[in-house]
Amino acid sequence: MTLPFKMLLSAKQYLPLIIFIFLLGCQKPEPEPVPKQLEKQLQQEEPVDLSLLCKNIEKNMLAIDADRTTFALEQVNQDLKLCLPLSTFEEQKHLLTLSNQMYKNFLSVERTASQQTAFENYAFDLAQHPTVQQNHFEQLTLRDQYMLKHKGQAYVELFDSGKGQLNYRRSPEYLARIFAPYMPEAEQAFIENLAAQNMQPVWVKQSLMIEPHEIVVRALFWEDYLKQYPKSSYRQNAEYLMHMYALFLFIGTPASPVSDNFLNSYAVQSSSLDEIEKLAQLKNSALAVQAGKFLQFLQLSEEQRIKHIPVQLSPSEQGAKNENLLAQKQLKHYLGLKNLSLSVPRDCFSDAICH
Repeated sequence: MTLPFKMLLSAKQYLPLIIFIFLLGCQKPEPEPVPKQLEKQLQQEEPVDLSLLCKNIEKNMLAIDADRTTFALEQVNQDLKLCLPLSTFEEQKHLLTLSNQMYKNFLSVERTASQQTAFENYAFDLAQHPTVQQNHFEQLTLRDQYMLKHKGQAYVELFDSGKGQLNYRRSPEYLARIFAPYMPEAEQAFIENLAAQNMQPVWVKQSLMIEPHEIVVRALFWEDYLKQYPKSSYRQNAEYLMHMYALFLFIGTPASPVSDNFLNSYAVQSSSLDEIEKLAQLKNSALAVQAGKFLQFLQLSEEQRIKHIPVQLSPSEQGAKNENLLAQKQLKHYLGLKNLSLSVPRDCFSDAICH
């Protein structure tokens, strides 16, 4: 079948246009110009001079004070992550000490008496009701206003120190995340576990905030830690923690006593007695031996205690008018508990290390 002459003529007219479109489709598109910002990102960045960075890190840490920002603090922490893997253990311990001072300087705030009162009231209300808008924010120092707006950044947080006073602290997670991963196994285990234990207050106003079961778990952990890492540089601190948790378990604290008189098993808090009875069943544990002796002590009469446990109250203790004091002293001697106190200078309950 042949096409009419007019139709053939029309096709010939459009043939050049069809060929042009076909050739245009086969051509590769011209690359679009790269935006300048993206072009800079694509360019190879110069490698960081770690030797120079780590050489200057001590100076940068010492430069952090109460006038610096959380951003400056975070920058130093990022540099520490780069330098710690390249440092010896002695150098790591030196940097850790510097980090303690760095945060101490950063968290210090000078206040007048009225500003201190305003801060305590504001911080307490903020801790109790985080979503409530406060009316006295402007009464705070400018530094407090900045710190409260930026708490949660650079491991800065509000914390009850145990005396009923809220203040700033460096979160225990700081050392666990920044330092521990690059330290020897014994020190890493100490820091990471103490950080986890101290995320929440252990005691407030001499009142225990953890249950007897948790006290037993922690006391056994530190006992096992000492067996596993006898040469740890934190050995003395681990011993202190084990002895303190033993005191919490068998004696309690002034505001959370295990018993008022230790006359018998009925005079002991039931939750504490249950955990002590379970603990006494364990093998190869000095704490378990103490738990067994605790149960034996409860069976001794007052006359037997006086006869077989040679302790006496000092004149100051006799004047304390505390009927439970003699029984406590007898029990401590009978179990071989250390005579430690919550008011001692060593603080092992607010950070990932002891201060």
